[in-house]
Amino acid sequence: MNNSIELKNLSKTFFDKKNINVLKKVNFKFQLGKIYSIMGPSGSGKSTLLNLISLIDKPTSGSIRFLNKTIDFNNNENNDIFRANNIGIIYQQDNLLTDFTALENVYLACLASGLDKNLSNHKARNILKQVGLANRIDHYPNELSGGEKQRVSISRALVNEPNIILADEPTGSLDQSTAKDVFKVLYKLKNKNRLIIYATHNRFFANMADCKLEMIDGNIKTINVRKKQSKI
Repeated sequence: MNNSIELKNLSKTFFDKKNINVLKKVNFKFQLGKIYSIMGPSGSGKSTLLNLISLIDKPTSGSIRFLNKTIDFNNNENNDIFRANNIGIIYQQDNLLTDFTALENVYLACLASGLDKNLSNHKARNILKQVGLANRIDHYPNELSGGEKQRVSISRALVNEPNIILADEPTGSLDQSTAKDVFKVLYKLKNKNRLIIYATHNRFFANMADCKLEMIDGNIKTINVRKKQSKI
C-alpha cells in the first residue's frame, strides 16, 4: 500500500483586485511515520498549503492523493467525513469554545465523528489524561493557562485517532518554555502509521523534525532531512 500523501502540481490563486498566486505547482510526497516542519516568511504559502491538505480549502489546480486515492474537491460531504476521521488540526489560537469545559470541547469532536455519547466521553477523558490534564477536565478555557489550552486543542485534534496531524504555528502565542512542553506532547504522537506536519517560524522547533521544508515564493525550495532527531 502506498503510505504517503502526494501533492502534484498543486496551485492556489486568490482572486481579488489582482490575482495572487500563493502556491505555484507544488510537488511533494509526505510519508507516514515521519514528522515534517515547514518554515518560510509570511506570505510564502505555509498556511495555505496546510489548509489544502486538511481539505478545508480547494486548490485552483493540481491534485492531492491520500494513501493512493485522489481527493475529489467537489465532494464536500465525503471530504468532511474523511477529515473528521483521518485529520487532526491544531491552530496557533486554541479556538476552544469558551462556554464549554475542556472535557466538553474534546467530547464534541468525538460526537461530530459519529461516536455515541458514552464512548465519546470515555475517549475525551482518556486523551486529556494522556496530555496531563486529568485534573483540569471540568475547567473552562478562561481558567486554563496558554499551555493548558493548547493541550486541550491537541487533545481535540487527537481524540478521533487521526493518521494525519496538521499544526499551523501551534506554539506561536506561547513562551519558549511552555512551547517546549507542547512540542514534547506533539512528538510523543509519532508512530509508523501517522504523519505530522507543522508550520513554524521558530528555527529551534523546525530543526526537531525528521524533515525540514522551507517555502519560498509559493513553493518548497529547500529540504533538509535529519539522520537523527534531536531531543527537546
